Amino acid sequence: MDLFIEQTVSGLASGAIYACLALAVVMIYQAIDHFNFAQGEMAMFSTYIAWYLMDDAGLGLPFWVAFVVCIIVSFIGGAAIERIVFAPISDAPVLSHIIVFIALFSMFNSLAGFLFDFTPKQFQTPFGHTPLIDGVISAHRAGMVAVTLIMLAMIYAFFRYTPIGLAMRAAAAAPESARLVGIRVGFMLALGWGLAAAVGAVAGMLIAPITFLTPDMMLGTLLYGFAGAVVGGLTSPLGAVLGGFMVGILENWMGTFVVGSQLKLTVALVLIIVVLLVKPAGLLGRVVVKRV
Repeated sequence: MDLFIEQTVSGLASGAIYACLALAVVMIYQAIDHFNFAQGEMAMFSTYIAWYLMDDAGLGLPFWVAFVVCIIVSFIGGAAIERIVFAPISDAPVLSHIIVFIALFSMFNSLAGFLFDFTPKQFQTPFGHTPLIDGVISAHRAGMVAVTLIMLAMIYAFFRYTPIGLAMRAAAAAPESARLVGIRVGFMLALGWGLAAAVGAVAGMLIAPITFLTPDMMLGTLLYGFAGAVVGGLTSPLGAVLGGFMVGILENWMGTFVVGSQLKLTVALVLIIVVLLVKPAGLLGRVVVKRV
């Protein structure tokens, strides 16, 4: 029973990261109807920026200062990518978007290795790794959950109660109708990209102290984030968050009690296939019907 509780709590901590990535994936999907395959590499590159800001050989800033600066830089970078790269090809075929995503994936991965080299680096944590609650969870993992929940609450309040948040929801849900009431849809899409990049940056900075910082650190994590988005529903930000936590817990249960740690990544792939076969819209997603 102690092992079950420990794995469940650890799964919640991992699920917090998957929830962040799933939310970022859904935000981009709602904007352009495609997966952003470079989402993990964008988060990884943002984490390298934070590492440079904190490293003694860099600027030597305190963790929380570097944390905020990295979020701001990531937001600006995400919005710039949408305006410079994707806005000009908004009407291009789906294949063109996929090719650009793959190109961005390769560019961020290679650029991180070129600028910071491929040697694994330790990433600071302000929480420490002291065991808490009789060793059930470490201080850093507890901090991961706390920071994620605070961030998700802020995002919910932003979309629910602010004029810009409501305009972004309208632009994503019904762009043509939004234009008719004076909403600048292109600008709102850029803000959505920026917010998704910022959320991904938070995920990268929270998981780096556990996995070590390398250019390939987000490959498996992004797959779990995709699984969380599919399970929760690609049209539901709340579903994506819940799906991320569910995937984190299920991954730990299956890896510990069923398939072993070496096959945990397979669980995410199987989960994606099963959900797409049984309930393609996800747990909280809505079925979109288009007239032709």
